Amino acid sequence: MTLVVRNSPFIAMLALALFGVAFTSVARQWMLIYWVVLAPIFGTMSILTRWQDIEEGHLRWPLVQTELLHWGGVLVAMYLIFVANVEQMMNADASALMVLTILALGTYTAGIHVRSWRTAAVGALLALSVPLIAWLEQATLLLLLRAVVALALVMALVMLYR
Repeated sequence: MTLVVRNSPFIAMLALALFGVAFTSVARQWMLIYWVVLAPIFGTMSILTRWQDIEEGHLRWPLVQTELLHWGGVLVAMYLIFVANVEQMMNADASALMVLTILALGTYTAGIHVRSWRTAAVGALLALSVPLIAWLEQATLLLLLRAVVALALVMALVMLYR
């Protein structure tokens, strides 16, 4: 239980990012707002993971400066995806995966900056989820067809043995 509690901020980061991909597919008009709010939350969590380890106050300011610049760059990159010309070239699913990729890279590099292996691991897991989500979006019909066939087989077997 303590393992889950200790890692709950990182589990929340994963859940929020994956929710964002699902949310993007449903509510495209709120997509920009969601991602622009999520990036500072990730930045704040990155700073807080290292904050308690820095005992000297004058060393905390460079951490905050570095992370502000880092996450500011991530926000600009995310915003560029939603610029009208770029947004018209991609559908909502592609935009969500692109933003998730940027968030994954930003989270991973933030983990490296703040020397937090958990934050870097969240970034790596988010990066690994991008091709998985893309595959799931394309394979949904195939997976549904397999589930229907399996259900039909189970029903046929149940009917046969009754």
